Amino acid sequence: MANYYSTGSDGITRCSWPGNDELYISYHDHEWGFPEREDSKLFEKICLEGFQSGLSWLTILRKRDNFRQAFSNFNLEIVSKFGEKEIVNLLHNEGIVRHEGKIRSVINNSQKALQLIEEQGSLAHYFYSQPELIEMNRTKTIIPSETEHSVELSKDLKRRGWTWIGPTTIYSFMQAMGVVNDHIHECEIRKIVELDRREFFS
Repeated sequence: MANYYSTGSDGITRCSWPGNDELYISYHDHEWGFPEREDSKLFEKICLEGFQSGLSWLTILRKRDNFRQAFSNFNLEIVSKFGEKEIVNLLHNEGIVRHEGKIRSVINNSQKALQLIEEQGSLAHYFYSQPELIEMNRTKTIIPSETEHSVELSKDLKRRGWTWIGPTTIYSFMQAMGVVNDHIHECEIRKIVELDRREFFS
C-alpha cells in the first residue's frame, strides 16, 4: 500500500508529496491550503496552476520568481494591458514556461478577473463563497483530481470568458488556496491549516 505521509528528518509528519525537497517542504508547510484574501495572489495562483498543466508543480515553483517578474507580480491592471509586444517578450523569456496559449490566457484572465472583482467585490468573495468545509477528523488518503464543486466553478469561469481553467486545474487551485483542506489526517500541518481556515471563514 502506498504511503501518503512520511516523517521528515525534522521529526514532522507530513503529506508525502513534498518528498525531501526543501522548497517543496516549505511550500507544503507554509502555503498549501492556507486561505488568501489578496486579489493579486489569488490571481497568481490560478495562473500558475494553468501553467502547471502537463508539468510538475515543483517545476513551476522553482520558476515562480521568474513568473512574478515577467507578469509584474500579477498586478491585474498592468497585465490586463499587455499587448503583442509583451507577448513576444514573454515568449523569449527562458525563465518561464513559454507556452503562447497559456501566456495569452493570463492576459485574457486578468481582464476577466477585473470584471469579476467589479461584480463580486473581490476574487476572494467569489472563490470562497461556498467553501467545501472538511472536518478535521476525516481520514483522507485518496485525493480526487476534481470534484463536483470544481466542475461547476470551472463551468462558471468559462461562461465568464476565462481560459485554461478546467476542473482539474481549478481543484488544484482550491486545494492550494484553502477552499478545501486536503492535507491528509496524519499530516501535522493539517490542524494548523484547519484552524486558519476556520478563522478565515468565520
